[in-house]
Amino acid sequence: MKTNSYITDFYNHYDEDSRLAVRHGSVEFLTTMRYIEKYSKPGNRVLEVGAGTGRYSHALARQGYEVDAVELVEHNIEVFRRNTQPGERVTISQGNALDLSAFADDSYDLTLLLGPLYHLYSQEDKRQAIGEAIRVTRPGGVIFAAYVISDGCLVDEGFHRGNISVGQYVKDGLLDPVTFGAKSEPKDLFELVRREDVDELMEVFPTRRLHYVATDGCALFMREAVDQMDEETFALYMNYHFATCEREDFLGLTSHALDIFQK
Repeated sequence: MKTNSYITDFYNHYDEDSRLAVRHGSVEFLTTMRYIEKYSKPGNRVLEVGAGTGRYSHALARQGYEVDAVELVEHNIEVFRRNTQPGERVTISQGNALDLSAFADDSYDLTLLLGPLYHLYSQEDKRQAIGEAIRVTRPGGVIFAAYVISDGCLVDEGFHRGNISVGQYVKDGLLDPVTFGAKSEPKDLFELVRREDVDELMEVFPTRRLHYVATDGCALFMREAVDQMDEETFALYMNYHFATCEREDFLGLTSHALDIFQK
C-alpha cells in the first residue's frame, strides 16, 4: 500500500490522544481495554498495528506487557516516543498493516488492529491486513480488529449534528439512496462499514469469533450528556454499556465496533 497523503495530512493535525481521553471518547477506550484484559495474561507479548500515538500500547506496557508497535505516520511515531515512560517495555517502528514481514510467524499472544481498517478501502487490502495480523499471532492467540460503523456515524454526524450533508452524500454516490449503505474512497479518510460487511470479510479466514462489540454504542450521539455525567452516573452508564454492547439490537447504532477472534 502506498502512503495515503490524506491520512498523513489528517493525523499530522489530529489529536488522537485527546479523542480517547475525553469522557465520551473514553467509552471506546475503556470498552476495548476491558476486552483486551479479558484475554491477556502475565508475560504475554502484544503487537499493535497502526498504533497511532500509543494510547493502547502505552497503557498495556504500563501494565507490564511486552509491546511492539507499528505505525505509518511519522508525526504519530514522534508523539508515541514522547509519551513513552521509563521502564515501559515497548518498541515502535514505521510500517503499515499490509506488510508485517519484519515480524515472524506465530510471535504474539495478542495482536491489535485498532486503526488500519479505518483506512483500507478494498476487500483485498482489508484481507491482506487481517491475514498478516493472523500470521504473526500464535495459535490460540487473539486478534482485535476495529471498524468505523456507517449507521452510527450517519445518525450522529449527519442527521443529528449536520456535520455532513446526507442529501449531498446520496447525490455524490457515497450513500446508496435505498439502503443507505456507505461507499468510501481514500479522500474520504474513513471506510464506513456495517456488520454484514465485516462478516463477509472474515468468512475466508479459519478463525473463531469470540465477540463482536459496539465499542462506543450511543456515546458519541449523546456526547454532551455523557460529558456532563458525574462520576457515579458515568460509572452506572458504563455498567449499562458493558451489559448491552454485544446485544444484536445494539450493534448497528455505534460509531465504532470491535471484532475479536481467535487463531
